[in-house]
Amino acid sequence: MAGCGLAVLLLASGCAAPATTGITDRGIQQTLDRRAAAVLGHDESGYLSATDPGATGLRVAQRKEFENLAAVPLRSWTYRLGQVRRRGAVATAEVELRYRIAGYDSVPVIAARRMELAEHGRRWYLTADGPGRGAGQQLWQQGKVQVVKGEHSLVLGVHRPTPLLRQVASVADRAVPEVQSVWHGPWAGRVVVLVPSSVNSMAALLGSPPASYRGIAAVTTGEAGGSDTAPADRVIINPAAYAILGDLGKRVVITHETTHVATRAQTSPGTPLWLSEGFADWLGYRGTGTGVPEAAPELQQAVHSGDLPGTLPTDADFGFGGNADTLARAYEGGWLACRMIAEKWGERKLTDFYRAVGTHGRRDGAVEAAMNDVLATTPEDFTAQWRAYLRAQLG
Repeated sequence: MAGCGLAVLLLASGCAAPATTGITDRGIQQTLDRRAAAVLGHDESGYLSATDPGATGLRVAQRKEFENLAAVPLRSWTYRLGQVRRRGAVATAEVELRYRIAGYDSVPVIAARRMELAEHGRRWYLTADGPGRGAGQQLWQQGKVQVVKGEHSLVLGVHRPTPLLRQVASVADRAVPEVQSVWHGPWAGRVVVLVPSSVNSMAALLGSPPASYRGIAAVTTGEAGGSDTAPADRVIINPAAYAILGDLGKRVVITHETTHVATRAQTSPGTPLWLSEGFADWLGYRGTGTGVPEAAPELQQAVHSGDLPGTLPTDADFGFGGNADTLARAYEGGWLACRMIAEKWGERKLTDFYRAVGTHGRRDGAVEAAMNDVLATTPEDFTAQWRAYLRAQLG
């Protein structure tokens, strides 16, 4: 018989492939489970025992990573095995690392890993461990992690001075209550901030080219969730860009990113970037006394030159790799749209509108329905009011 049909696979024992695959998966999972237990138990020898004795370079790197991770207060650390491709006594496995920091993460961080393993004596050992497709490094792979605990924040840094980490924690501790005063939703009320050593290290954490983040002071990781089970976020600071900000700028940036953390579960594919970024900027500037011309210089210049935008910013306008002026105008335009809602309809209506848009699983119709239900307007009328608002504020 050339192959095994579905019925044969289900009923007969003559086809060995499923059983072999099951045995391989179980063996690899057992290796990963022992490794996870060693991380939580601070057991270096147990951690290294999962690595192939012949993989000298990997063992050196793994020992260093284990030491770098020592100060991070972990609550959980598990591996979820995905696809496994076996070739004789070697295998490649797609794995999800899931971990939580005690006191800060209500759900795990999820990091894709690609691992290579070899079988010796019916036991599997790691021979390579790296980021999965599209994933980045972990902070502890860049150096020894320094930990500073704030009242509402945890700051993790590598090769950064402790006073800087304390200053970041102080700003984040102020940002969290500011966000909580407006956004009443299911989030942890705490923020974890990563401070790598350079923009190159920042980009490595994000799995992206460094050029994408030059001039960007901070970003927030995470996926649009639409539920309270969305993976935990991390705010990642670009130390070079952050360092040149004044006190107000740092406050606005950290409050902006904290807003993304707070609103993640109510942000979905239906949420346009003008709303998610504009809302974060609105909360960032709220209560600072910053004037509109001061916070929107690019749009002011456009208005003065007769180049008033005809539409709200598109998602493409927010691309980090595009034109810097277009990017600035996109952020300013989204901020002023949210500021207008807060002034004309009220802050509660703004948060209600944000939630209503986020309840949609797709973009089509999300904004239109929310504008009708919450603001009793249409996108065309809203855009006309926004353009008039820009003229009044920046003309």
